[in-house]
Amino acid sequence: MPSHRQVSINTESVDNYLKAILALSGPDERSVSSTALAQRLEVAPASITNMLQKLASAQPSYVEYEKHRGVRLSHEGKRRALEVVRHHRLIETFLYKILDYPIEEVHEEAERLEHFISERFEERIASKLGHPKFDPHGHCIPAMNGKMPKQRSVALAEVKADGVYVVASISDRDAALLKGLKANGIAPGVRLEVCRHAGREFLVRAENRVKVLQLAREAVSAIRICPSHYA
Repeated sequence: MPSHRQVSINTESVDNYLKAILALSGPDERSVSSTALAQRLEVAPASITNMLQKLASAQPSYVEYEKHRGVRLSHEGKRRALEVVRHHRLIETFLYKILDYPIEEVHEEAERLEHFISERFEERIASKLGHPKFDPHGHCIPAMNGKMPKQRSVALAEVKADGVYVVASISDRDAALLKGLKANGIAPGVRLEVCRHAGREFLVRAENRVKVLQLAREAVSAIRICPSHYA
């Protein structure tokens, strides 16, 4: 991917805002509210407004922003966001598979490194790993041209029927939660039996495990699943 042009603000901050907008906009690329962005980034609303105005006025513009109407990524903003996501997920995979980092530590390391690697280094990592399509959390790695495969998974919280599913991905935003789920056999690619659910309560059992777990709301929100025939 070609390197992006600089704006007169911290590059790391730009990347973090663009990644957050990409994540919150979802596959249908809906507008993202300043409130949602402030919660995601843990930043004061006034700071959000100031940054969005700068991103909108940059050359080239990174976002399409109108106060009280939300924000969308421009073509350039989406391109850069996907580039940084690719960096992040390749680095996570390299740390996990090559350097044997614990799964709960790779996200923070990748957060620090994702802004600074060169295209050559990016390609060397991808080649060394065999050009993986998924990171250790089960998230799709954008292709070199910025294309992202369509997501077939759904949030565990949206499951309507009991049965056997496959864990597609687990959010990497909570290291302690990741560690706890892994300790109980819940990881990407694992078959997960939803034994019973009522409201927000989920009882599940990972394959080859006897113990039935009652998942907390945070865990249910962090897990995405697919029907078992996709495994």
